[in-house]
Amino acid sequence: MKYEKYADKICQKLTEFQNNFRKHYDTENYENWFYNQSSETLRLYSNDKEIYFKYIPVGTFSLNTNSWLWAWANEDSVEPRKLRTLKIKEFGEKKNYEKLTNPHFDGDKFTGWELTSIAFDIIGGIGTYRVISDHLEKYLLLTEQITKEEAEKIESELIECSVHGKIRKAFICQHLNTEQKTGFEEAFETYRGMELDEEDDFQAWCSECEKERLKTDGWNDESMEFAKIKLVCERCYFEIKESN
Repeated sequence: MKYEKYADKICQKLTEFQNNFRKHYDTENYENWFYNQSSETLRLYSNDKEIYFKYIPVGTFSLNTNSWLWAWANEDSVEPRKLRTLKIKEFGEKKNYEKLTNPHFDGDKFTGWELTSIAFDIIGGIGTYRVISDHLEKYLLLTEQITKEEAEKIESELIECSVHGKIRKAFICQHLNTEQKTGFEEAFETYRGMELDEEDDFQAWCSECEKERLKTDGWNDESMEFAKIKLVCERCYFEIKESN
């Protein structure tokens, strides 16, 4: 199917779904919005009411340059789940749809909703939302409604990194860094943007720490003293992982 025909079909599909979503959550009757990139939460609020959602960023459309940038290609974004949009890129590669594979390209006033419709069809969610700040339109897939308490809990578990800002935490041994290869052992296999269970954290240590851990048949006071585990942010963690 040619891209234009495919996109038109998917846009119509989202329009029908979105009408029900807006009606169900009354999203048009909130005066203000606020989104937090680090926690990937959206708050809609007025003086007497508010509602919270978890979201996946789709991309942004610049009103200055009339250009689209996919979330997966946005290096300024700290949103962990932006890499979920790589599924759209993979789909585009299979179908040879250039708009889904090019990270940044010229568009028009319809581009944002067109690509968000496709993202919604491929990734899913409970609805979509657009926020406009100055010259930039930001498009979101809303994945679930959450309570204020849940949103606050997510934000309370973030740390402030001097390089990357407020972001999810991770733990590494004292020997891991980006300057030299020391090996990289993990508590479980990880990838950028992955969702974690409530009791899990990103955890890694070097090859020497792994030898100490195996000597003592697991972590104990002695192996922990050798490792001297320290706190870093998620982006620092994956930069170190990639360098190792």
